[in-house]
Order: sequence, then structure tokens, then C-alpha cells
Amino acid sequence: KTLDYKLRPEQKDAIKKTSDYFKSYKSTEKKIPHFLWNCKMRFGKTFTTYKLAEKMKWTKILVLTFKPAVENSWRDDLYSHINFKEWQFVSKDTKNSYNDINKSKPFACFASFQDFLGKNSAGGIKIKNKWAHKINWDCIVLDEYHYGSWRDKARDYYISEIDEEEKEEQKQIEDESGLNSKTQNIWKEEISPLITKNYLYLSGTPFRALAEGEFVEDQIFNWTYGDEQKAKLNWKDKRDNPYADMPKMVMMTYEVPKSVSNIALQGEFNEFDLNTFFKAEGEEANAKFIYEEYVQKWLDLIRGAHLPTTVDSLKMGASKPLFPFSAVELRNVLNHTFWFLPNVSACYAMNNLLQQKQNI
Repeated sequence: KTLDYKLRPEQKDAIKKTSDYFKSYKSTEKKIPHFLWNCKMRFGKTFTTYKLAEKMKWTKILVLTFKPAVENSWRDDLYSHINFKEWQFVSKDTKNSYNDINKSKPFACFASFQDFLGKNSAGGIKIKNKWAHKINWDCIVLDEYHYGSWRDKARDYYISEIDEEEKEEQKQIEDESGLNSKTQNIWKEEISPLITKNYLYLSGTPFRALAEGEFVEDQIFNWTYGDEQKAKLNWKDKRDNPYADMPKMVMMTYEVPKSVSNIALQGEFNEFDLNTFFKAEGEEANAKFIYEEYVQKWLDLIRGAHLPTTVDSLKMGASKPLFPFSAVELRNVLNHTFWFLPNVSACYAMNNLLQQKQNI
């Protein structure tokens, strides 16, 4: 353990708001208190969660997720920072099991939903996980919560768009848990066989949970990229700015004309859906956008087509830059452009489209 970095102000705020809520929580309905950290990447959720556990004097926390790949973050933060000398880490991938650890010292257990909530062939709890169902956890942390909280239509569409590895993982989740989008949401506190005193939910995109009112204002801590950039800019002592290593971000939005966007208004909430817009089929040289005509219109748009209509609809008119490349103050920092497309087929389709003579 060699790292000794401190909590940033927003991390302290998250811990204070969350701990105050958990400590003061009283429910006549006998519901278990839950809290959401709606925070973007770079917030430092794992380190902050462990510091919250320290503040709350928790000694037994269980981290559940649909994305087992995040285990490294939970393990490394616990084992590399000097603040957590007494803590132990348990998962199916560690050499030590629950039987091997010192029960008098605090420990964190990491597991996937598909493992801990999955059933054996007889429909019961897996024998190797029975110990976890007997513990009254101080807190169950649900990491990357949005992966297990899709509405039926959205989850079905999401699964159809992800790659084969993700599909196989999702199939494993459903096969082992006995739950799928046709029956109910993957996770519900009310049906969980696990016992806990508190729930902490972590997600950078908890849109469905917020839209359905799963959490009220007192149960949410928000931290956006805008908050991060503001904190970086307003830090008084530039020599000791904890945000100094975080790159500058400039977020710009523009309205896509209806002639381009109508085709993608097929999302769950009748909102513009990039996955629909850039949907593609085929592989490599044969890959092609389903709505190639509209993607071509979008390419034309970012090259300057529809300028008169777009300028007229802007609040600042022509004095507001239409696109990042037309903003003089950004030209020196826009060294690269990244397009985030929904899958590999879409990447090949974009490459093939850009090779057509109208785009060369």
C-alpha cells in the first residue's frame, strides 16, 4: 500500500450527504434505505465508497455488478491505498475465500449478479454462495446499476445492439438468475434474498431510475462533467489543484434538423436515438448503414449544409459558432475528432461511406 491521495471536495460532499441520510433514516414502512450516486467517470466511485464505509464504520460490504470487468478497480483501490490497511478483499477470482479471511477485520466482497443471485439446477441458492446469503451486510453496493435496470423495450433493443461477447454475458445473467426482460427487471430490492442494512447505487447514466422516480432528491448525489470543469477552473491554489490532471472539456450541442433526425425518433421515450440512427448491417467491406441516406445528410450537415436554417434557429444567431471547428477559440485544442459509433459494423459502414466519391 503506497498511495496516499486525499478526498476531493465533491467526494467529501458525497460522503457527508450519504452518511447523514443513512444515519438519520427512519422508516415506518420498514424499507431498507437506499442512495444513488449519479456521477460521471473520473469521480472516483470505488475510493469514495471505501471512504464512506470508513466513515460509517462498516466492516462488511458487498459489491454487486452486471459488469464483472470492474473488479480490478475495487480490488486495486482497496489494496493500494494506505487508508485501508485492515481491509480484505474477496471474490471468486481471489486466492482467499470467505473461509480464509480474518472475520474480526473489515472486508469487501465483489461478485456479479449472475453469480450471487443465480440459481442451481434445483432452483436454490448455489452452495458455494450460501455464506453470502447468511450475512447481514452493512451495505450492498450496486455498481454500474444502469446495466440491470432497463425497461423491457429498452433492454431488448440494447441487447440486440451489443456485440457477441456482451450477448453471451447477458444470456448467462438470464440463464443463471432465472430473470429476464420478459418477466421483470433484473434487480429489485423487494425480491433480493440477500440481507443488508443499506443500499448504495452507483451509475453515470441512471436515466431510467431517475425517470421512474426510484430515488427522491434527498437520496441522490449528482456530479457532472460540468461540475468537474467548474471546480477545476475555480480552484484558488493552482499549485495544488486536484483537478489539474483532468483534461479540459468543452461541451457543445446543436439541433439536428428534422429532415435528418426523424428516422431516429424510435427510442423508448420517443427521443433521438444514436443507436437507431447509426444502425448498420454487414461486415468490413460489405458493412452499410440501414439509414445511409440520413447518415449522409448528417455528414452534409456538419460540413455546412442547412446553414441558413440552423443559424436562424440559434438564440445568438450567426454570432454563435455552429460547430466546434467553426469556433476560433477552439481551433488550437481540437487536435483529434472521435466519433462514437454503436458497434463494429457501424464503424466499417462509416468508413465505407466516407470512401464514396461525394465524401472524398
